[in-house]
Amino acid sequence: MHETGYLAPEGFEADLERELGEVSARYGRLFISPGPEKRVAWAQNVWRDPLILKIDSIGDGAKRLRGIQRNWAKYDYQLHRRAKLLEEKLPHVSAKPVVFPSERPIAPLGSWTLIDENHVLASADCSSPYKNGMIDFVEDRQGPPSRAYLKLWDAFTATGIRPKAGETCLDMGACPGGWTWVLAELGCRVISVDKAPLDPRVMKMPGVTYRQESAFGLEPKVIGPVDWFFSDIICYPSRLLTLVEKWMESGLVKNFCCTIKFQGETDFETAAAFAAIPGSEVRHLSHNKHELTWLKLDNP
Repeated sequence: MHETGYLAPEGFEADLERELGEVSARYGRLFISPGPEKRVAWAQNVWRDPLILKIDSIGDGAKRLRGIQRNWAKYDYQLHRRAKLLEEKLPHVSAKPVVFPSERPIAPLGSWTLIDENHVLASADCSSPYKNGMIDFVEDRQGPPSRAYLKLWDAFTATGIRPKAGETCLDMGACPGGWTWVLAELGCRVISVDKAPLDPRVMKMPGVTYRQESAFGLEPKVIGPVDWFFSDIICYPSRLLTLVEKWMESGLVKNFCCTIKFQGETDFETAAAFAAIPGSEVRHLSHNKHELTWLKLDNP
């Protein structure tokens, strides 16, 4: 039977399991579900066409994996010492923190785990070129006013698409200015909207215009055409959906990138409504917490 593996972000296993429905096996955060790849949001990495390798020894396991391809990342589920010894016999794969902006790796990166002493579960074809789907960055601890900037770095790195210098970006609910800082650093013209003021350092950055008003009260015709619509607003998902729909209907926005933040229980219904918007995707990024990122990109 054709199966697919899905690795949940830590702490969100129940969300992934609910999305998947039928699960044939589970190894910690890794769920195996019958059928081809499903469109789910709560998967940190997808293992396509996983197979089980019977191994006679650690050396045999490494030989079997090397016979499939060069680059492998370990998912540490159990038998940690034995898995470490097997990992040491595989070609080294650099796991250095990413310096933003950087291009996505082009070399395929497979994933494997020991499900018992003599069996390796492995997938040579994974959805993410990063180890276990996690992107760790060399952080900037001086420039941005908050750590929210990492979510935007994450989105741009994971998709390989980011605004170009000179493009116009609308940052809704911008205070204290973490996302505005990222966009201004990229050379964009940024219109930052929030009732609360931005960090003074961000306010002074070239290309930044601040509007002290509610993002929900702002009418698209007042702003005009923009290349990107960004939102990291703390609000109920249904309210964000209404806001996004208004701007989509205006026809004035090319690209969207928004954080869907959940208040209490996960709102699966609204997340599904976002995912159903043509040309878009919903995913849990490395630096998301109890939230998802919705992307609708005009770029190919």
